[in-house]
Amino acid sequence: MELTLEKRDAIATLCLMAAFADGQKDDNERDRIKEIFDSLGAGFSPSLYTRVVLGQADINAAADTLDAPALRTLAYEMAVGVCDADGATTGDEKAFLERLSTALGLDAAASRAFLAQGDALATLPLDSAEPVPAVASTGPAGALKDDPILDALILKYAVINGGLELLPQSLASMAIIPLQMKLVYSVGQHYGYALDQGHIRELLATVGVGMTSQVVENFARKIVGGVLKGTLGKMGSAATGAAVTFASTYAVGHVARSYYSAGRKLEPETLKRMFSEHVERGKALFTSHQPAVEASARNTDVGSLLKMVRG
Repeated sequence: MELTLEKRDAIATLCLMAAFADGQKDDNERDRIKEIFDSLGAGFSPSLYTRVVLGQADINAAADTLDAPALRTLAYEMAVGVCDADGATTGDEKAFLERLSTALGLDAAASRAFLAQGDALATLPLDSAEPVPAVASTGPAGALKDDPILDALILKYAVINGGLELLPQSLASMAIIPLQMKLVYSVGQHYGYALDQGHIRELLATVGVGMTSQVVENFARKIVGGVLKGTLGKMGSAATGAAVTFASTYAVGHVARSYYSAGRKLEPETLKRMFSEHVERGKALFTSHQPAVEASARNTDVGSLLKMVRG
């Protein structure tokens, strides 16, 4: 199945419309999403982002462009993933997704079932995260101490998330953020902090990890690379996305480690700098861990994804 520029634009248009369906994205998130599409260059039409932001995109026209059932289902699943990125879907997002399901001619019951799966992933209890032995936060110098337990935990999550990025199923990509949040929860718990989703999302936003923009980027790379359900994409063509996700998860874990070991007293600019440094370190490490990432992808049962993320 050939994924032409017109079809790529149609899927991306629907994902962008989903991203802005709740009307609550801040300027930083909007700017990051624009940067994503600018960086992908010829993968999409140059005016794609602008048309959506200015309200010039038409949901029915985009849906009509997708003439294959697999692409219509894919577009809906991606839209659900984008809406669920920052938590369970809101009333406005649900209304948009219902319109989209109708425009795409999808079975209403099947659409509702997939949305329920997405919402379940987005709202999994954080206290199901992997327990790690507790230690006391030790002030700013604490982040410099060796901690093999956290090193292993952070690497484990980076490998799992990198593997999820290699898989073509939309649900696999949707599990990346919940797993990052569980990683932060475990790190906080290690230092004696009981965290909620709001606190973790705030920390991730502080270092520049936008929830919606991260999901949009993952999906946009898959659209360009052809690693999509029903499009015969090869695992190797998603290696760039896997490296990015591996590195960002690695960085999230290590920034959380520094932050909570220092008693939550690090300034936002310090956290941003640390995150950038750890992302580069994670990218450098990816090559040596790529076989483990690919093995994780091969061994992941997407049908049991909710159970896997739950614990």
